[in-house]
Amino acid sequence: MPLPRSVARFNKRFTNRLAEPLARRFSNFAVVHHRGRRSGRPYLTPVNCFGDAPTVVVALTYGVQADWAQNVLTGPATIELRAHTHQITVAEVVGRDETWGSLPRLVRCVLRVLGIRDFLRLSLSAPIAS
Repeated sequence: MPLPRSVARFNKRFTNRLAEPLARRFSNFAVVHHRGRRSGRPYLTPVNCFGDAPTVVVALTYGVQADWAQNVLTGPATIELRAHTHQITVAEVVGRDETWGSLPRLVRCVLRVLGIRDFLRLSLSAPIAS
């Protein structure tokens, strides 16, 4: 069961603005750059990700229908990960069984308690030159 939409709206408005600069500094965080499907407006979304390029996994704590996830799935999008920017070449929704082993034990426990079952697996290009 994903987190409620009210939490997602609050985080989108307030928490993400504070977390975005911090996400660039910690190894298990990244910033996803994407465009709104309808508005075309650019967005930045801080995410907690696991794994190393060329493939990382992001827990869909707000579900598959979260705006940022839908924007990434319809592409194009990039991700800032460990001081490098990568093009997201393939984004696919995968279940818990396909990703569980790649997550740290503590993270698995928290996601299990929250009832998170869906993940976004992102295939990344080589780092883009700045």
